[in-house]
Amino acid sequence: MRAVIAEDLALLREGISRLLNDHGFEVVAAVADGEAFLAAVDEHRPDVCVVDVRLPPGFKDEGVRAALEARRRIEGLPILVLSQYVERTYAAELLSDGRGGVGYLLKDRVAEVRDFVDAVRRVAEGGTALDPEAVSQLLGQRDDGPLDELTPRERDVLALMAEGRTNVAIAESLVVTEGAVEKHVSNIFMKLGLPPSDHDHRRVLAVLTWMRG
Repeated sequence: MRAVIAEDLALLREGISRLLNDHGFEVVAAVADGEAFLAAVDEHRPDVCVVDVRLPPGFKDEGVRAALEARRRIEGLPILVLSQYVERTYAAELLSDGRGGVGYLLKDRVAEVRDFVDAVRRVAEGGTALDPEAVSQLLGQRDDGPLDELTPRERDVLALMAEGRTNVAIAESLVVTEGAVEKHVSNIFMKLGLPPSDHDHRRVLAVLTWMRG
């Protein structure tokens, strides 16, 4: 599985490259800015990309802009974005096209090697991987409407869904049966007025689209 990395900090860029190479990925390019990232994407057409939100020259949203442009050039290109802080607008923009293959993690998660590698792999396979802190903040920003009708357990299930977890993984995390999770998921969709889907990333995107209001 071939990967392209865009990160301006040389030490972190090299660290992520080594980490992915050590876990079965082939890092075909590791660059420091958005322009070089797009050139690498055009040249290598990778299976997954890891991109910093803030890249030179402005260190504002160049990474997000480059990620969105890359997904425009190669439809559905899997991209995992790294950010120093939770920035709700950026997460929303990445999800706006309604497709999977998107991740949004805080940079601190890179140190949690297994979780980080799993997130990259999940995104590469067309799923989603949203940072638990981002999910918590997104959920916490909506205190009214249909979301308020969810039970505490349904909110727990929704949070894990938003992280990209499967029903089996949710059941293991909450120590309940898979059947119980399926029932909670059905209730969530019913209360939010969202059609169920067999594809985890699509239902997560639908939920997050609703949350963005």
